[in-house]
Formats: sequence, C-alpha cells, structure tokens
Amino acid sequence: MPLQFCSFASGSSGNCYLIKNQRSAILIDAGISGKKIFQGLEETGTPFEAVSAVLVTHEHIDHVKSLPIVTKKLPNVLAWANRQTWEHIERPVAEGCRRVFTTGEDFQIDDFRIRPFAIPHDAAEPVGFSIYYDGRQISIVTDVGCITDEIFEEITNADLLLLEANHEKEILLMGRYPYNLKRRILGDHGHLSNVSAGTCLCRLVGKKKKRRRVLLGHLSRENNDPSVAMLTITNTLQEQDIFPGDELSLEVMLRDSCSCVYEV
Repeated sequence: MPLQFCSFASGSSGNCYLIKNQRSAILIDAGISGKKIFQGLEETGTPFEAVSAVLVTHEHIDHVKSLPIVTKKLPNVLAWANRQTWEHIERPVAEGCRRVFTTGEDFQIDDFRIRPFAIPHDAAEPVGFSIYYDGRQISIVTDVGCITDEIFEEITNADLLLLEANHEKEILLMGRYPYNLKRRILGDHGHLSNVSAGTCLCRLVGKKKKRRRVLLGHLSRENNDPSVAMLTITNTLQEQDIFPGDELSLEVMLRDSCSCVYEV
C-alpha cells in the first residue's frame, strides 16, 4: 500500500503537509487558511473523513492558524501537540479534540507510527516529526536553527526528507529586517540557511548511501527564492563531489501552492 506526501504550503507565511495511505491520512500543521487545506484534500483525492489527526510542530501562527476550523470541519480529526505547545497555542480548539504526546516517545495513529523529536527553535517545545509506515520513513525538519546530532541521527534513514532552507544569508544581512530579527533568524534557535541545509545533506550522503528524496521547505518570502535555494544547495553538494540524481532527488516546495503527490 503506497505511502504518499504532499505539501499544501511551505513557507514563512504558512505551512501544512499531508501524509496518507489508502486507508487514512494525517496533516502536519495547519498554518494556512482552512479553505486552502480543504482544497488541498480535494485535489489529492483525500476524503475529509479519512483525516484522523493534525500534528502540531509548535505554536507559531504560521503553523496553527486554522486548527479551530480543521478540528471543527473534519469529522474524525484529533489535534496532537505536546503539553508545552498546547499551553502556548492561543487558537480556540475544543478540549475533546485535543491530544497530548510526549516529545521523544513514539505513538500510533492508525497505520502510522509517529516519532516527535526535539528541535532548536524559539518556541515553547518545538518538534520535528518522523512518520513510519510499512518500512518507510518520512521526516519533517523545519523551523530549526541548527541540525543537532540527535536530529541528524533521526533523519539518516529517511526515504523522504522535508528539510528547511529558509534563507540565503547574504540576502538576509542586506535586507530590510531589523537587526534583532536578523540575529534571531541566524541564531541556533532560528531558521536554517541554504548553506546549512546543503551541509546537512552532504553529511547525510557521507553517512549512509541510500536513495533519498529531499524536499526543501519553509523558504522565506523576503530572504530566499526557489532558484537561489536550489543553486546554493547544489553548489554546496558539488563542492563535495555530490551530484543530485538517482540517489539524491532534490526539489523545492513552494510557499503558497500545492505540490504534486510524492509516493514513498
């Protein structure tokens, strides 16, 4: 039974991802409008009643904007977050729809095993997710200031990896953001740069040879561009004699449009 992934939107203005098989589906974050989420479900042929969960990475508005309407309109959905994140989410979600996971502890939703792992970001208790199904692994790593050893070990075996490529450092430094915001983005609890994403991929390829699909996500509207991200990361890989191709497939997820459906 195929495992599938689709990005409904990925960027500083909103994030939402779909993971599904033929029986059930889960969403990662709900940071775009409810209309766009429901449209994405329809475009991917996902029945509303098949969606059993929305997993929340952290409480920032570009990840939780539509939690209330998603939990209201999707008949079988439950919203999952860790306790600290729930305490900092300001959107009204019915108590009956809330579920709590513990960071670092696996849990099960339908056919999917979920592993929430800690990431460094300026939120209460931010996490990335790995979703395991039928011997395959999808990992989501965005809103992360740096790749810790723990994160690296978690994503080493991912068949599909959504990896943040938030900004091009030189564009950010020359841009109109105030100094404090630039410092926050560049810090170890901020966002991953294109070069840092490329360095992570070099390390992954060196650690273990395997077929990987890497999707670059959470690009900044102000401080990045899909062509810039791809050029910088490709150059970083080629400096280590790594060339995207059969083993390493590399694509960019757009900020405000639905991707194709990837089969893992």
